[in-house]
Amino acid sequence: MEIVRGNPTEEELAALIAVVAEAYSHESAEAVADVPSVSAWQRTQRGIRSPLRRDIPWGRFSG
Repeated sequence: MEIVRGNPTEEELAALIAVVAEAYSHESAEAVADVPSVSAWQRTQRGIRSPLRRDIPWGRFSG
């Protein structure tokens, strides 16, 4: 924490730190992380491609 203006007393700084610490602990106690329905591994997987068509010849011309 940095005081940029004024000249607070030690009691004022202690009160500020107490209020900020209490607010932080209250907020962190109520914080709920979303549980992902899919894992990170599943999100990065590509879908399975369709099989190659064997009736189409390799190359530009079929002759």
